[in-house]
Amino acid sequence: MVYLTRKVEFSAAHTLYDPLLDPAGNERCYGKCGRPHGHGHNYVLEVTVRGEVDLQKGFFINVDTLKEILDCEVLDQLDHSNLNADVEFFRHHRPTCENIAKWIWDRLQGRIEGCKLYRVRLFETRNNYVEYFGDEYETTR
Repeated sequence: MVYLTRKVEFSAAHTLYDPLLDPAGNERCYGKCGRPHGHGHNYVLEVTVRGEVDLQKGFFINVDTLKEILDCEVLDQLDHSNLNADVEFFRHHRPTCENIAKWIWDRLQGRIEGCKLYRVRLFETRNNYVEYFGDEYETTR
């Protein structure tokens, strides 16, 4: 099994503000992310796929194909957006790094042919990232 990772970057704004909490409650729960008017991040996304190499071609997916899928399914939706306002899913779910990673997985799952989506790793800052392996991770390892 061979693993291929494509890294892309995007910038987006969000807030985790909860209107049911007072300012102190938002600060306790979400820190700076709980401010009502939001803030931005320069996210770094790594998407890893796995597959068996086609010996004739020398690969299992053309990297340009993976790039096109990421551009269409992820970057066109998220880059330079206000996640809370511009992405339907995040109008109803808080755009935490965890939820964004799962959303990306769900957008990519089934769109990548010739290999299997293995991991979504999303850096919100250079020091904080989440990894998502899909709901099947525990049962397929």
